[in-house]
Amino acid sequence: MIDSKKYPILSKVDTPADIKHLELSELKVLCKDIREYMIDVISEIGGHFGGGLGAVELTVAIHKVFNTPYDLLVWDTGHQAYPHKIITGRKEALKKIRKLNGISGFLKRTESEYDTFGAGHASTSISAALGMALARDMKKEDRRVIAVIGDGAMTGGMAYEAMNNSGINKSNLIVVFNDNRMSIAPNVWQISNYFTEMIAHPDYNKFKGQIWNLTGKLDNFGDRLRKIAARLEKGIKSVITPGILFEALGFRYFGPINGHNLHQMLRIFEHVKDLNGPILIHATTQKGKGYEPAEGHSQKLHASTPFDKITGKAIKKSGGQPAYTKIFGDALVEIIENNKNVVGITAAMPDGTGLSILKEKHPKNYFDVGIAEQHAVTFSAGLATQGIIPVAAIYSTFLQRAFDQIIHDVSIQKLHVVFVLDRAGLVGADGPTHHGAFDLTYLRLIPGMIIMAPKDEAELRNMLYTAVEHCDGPVALRYPRGSALGVPLKEGFDKIEIGKAETIINGDDVALLALGSMVDYSLKASELLRQEGINAQVINMRFAKPIDVEKLDEVADKFTKIVTLEDNNLPGGFGSAIVEYFNDKNYKNDILRIGLPDKFTDHGTQAELHHLLGIDPEGIKDQIKVFCESKTVDQGIVF
Repeated sequence: MIDSKKYPILSKVDTPADIKHLELSELKVLCKDIREYMIDVISEIGGHFGGGLGAVELTVAIHKVFNTPYDLLVWDTGHQAYPHKIITGRKEALKKIRKLNGISGFLKRTESEYDTFGAGHASTSISAALGMALARDMKKEDRRVIAVIGDGAMTGGMAYEAMNNSGINKSNLIVVFNDNRMSIAPNVWQISNYFTEMIAHPDYNKFKGQIWNLTGKLDNFGDRLRKIAARLEKGIKSVITPGILFEALGFRYFGPINGHNLHQMLRIFEHVKDLNGPILIHATTQKGKGYEPAEGHSQKLHASTPFDKITGKAIKKSGGQPAYTKIFGDALVEIIENNKNVVGITAAMPDGTGLSILKEKHPKNYFDVGIAEQHAVTFSAGLATQGIIPVAAIYSTFLQRAFDQIIHDVSIQKLHVVFVLDRAGLVGADGPTHHGAFDLTYLRLIPGMIIMAPKDEAELRNMLYTAVEHCDGPVALRYPRGSALGVPLKEGFDKIEIGKAETIINGDDVALLALGSMVDYSLKASELLRQEGINAQVINMRFAKPIDVEKLDEVADKFTKIVTLEDNNLPGGFGSAIVEYFNDKNYKNDILRIGLPDKFTDHGTQAELHHLLGIDPEGIKDQIKVFCESKTVDQGIVF
């Protein structure tokens, strides 16, 4: 139980029903309690942080005014929804958020009846809410439907598609636009930028001040002029704020409203809850609100590992290797310093993808398109038609949002676009919405696509160089989340022959065909197998497409037992490519595929998940031992 002295109101709140009777003064204390509780808990365990701090008042106001969960509340992504979780029965569970067997860092329908729609990707809330609203109308129910979307998610085209459709259907729907002028990094939403710059411009404020001073000297006549000037200013704002756009899409616009003024938020929700048609409430908030280190942070502590509560600085482990992300970022900068036709592109994730390094050193070769992966890919295609070599650095799980663009706009035209997929494989605490479990499958089926995966950071550098300088057409380079292995890095780069594997360890009993991060696990598993009297040959396949058929022919001739290893879902992945080749050649070898099972994997640390799924070195050893001791094995069966 939480401390009732430290959190006097929150300690009494387990569900939204508990806040219905609270007075405004008590609700303000509740908001203070929620912020303090988030700071106390997340500083200890890490998690998404800044967005939730900025959404406390609007969260409390929504649950106070609306009858959730009967009234349906849809959150976009979930970064801002920690306060929602806290007051919907999960304040104790917050202490294990994003941990193995703990609650999700995002919204999850199976977790709570208050989570009406699961989401880990941005820009989905309005579409989902409109579907719920129309379903309500079909069923002749009286539920209200509320969607909360941040300004970062408003850079995604899907949000506008949903708004356009909402305006056409004219169904009763309330959208709360939580505008903190931040995505994960500072936002690239141009409408918000225009409004902010216009109202803050020195000339505008100088003119406003002169008018105010002049009219103040004209007694009653001056008062009337001031009122006229105020109405004029309001009219100007109505033209330059996003309101005009939202109203053109069929929404009644209310705002901007101070999203931290609880009294105002309660009043506006009470006012609009029974209005007909699509409604948009524009609430301006501050990401990281109420915690000084977050307010002053470049990303407002969007998400954090455990940190010092006083300073806000991350508690770093001593030693350790640099992350693959940084290795990539540094390598791309080196390549661009020798080839100014290369550019880096991110979809609102400069730090997460390593492109913040490029942004700092070569800003003219850096583009942030906002949370708009589809646009990022087609934008890259346009650049490629003019001889520019775009390196689109997008998380594996986010790139799948642009699948059609990869096929239609890049691959059919055989354009040289390099896709760099960070967070391939299991990512850990963010769970199934963020695991890069499908990229080998969805990319391998595309004609002409080259897919490579490095075994370590040195090979990552060389693969990036090869992809940029020595390829035509689309290329995908995938690597895992986390620290690199610590292998020595030399100056410059070496070209890697496309589609060629390398044998790392020779053996006679079984061949391990490993891809990417599974090479290191295979080497460790081979040491364990040797202790069991099994000599494994370990081959770094390097490429999921094209595969090294000469190497496969050698392996087929030498080994009865063959194992494929990948950190991708098994259906349609790297192992499937090997089985397909062996089937086409009518080879009769026994093949064991080791990889991610055909299911969505929950959250936990990478090490925990690898162990549970049997794809860590010990688990690989156990599966291969059983495989080698069996007389025959059906193709594709994973023990």
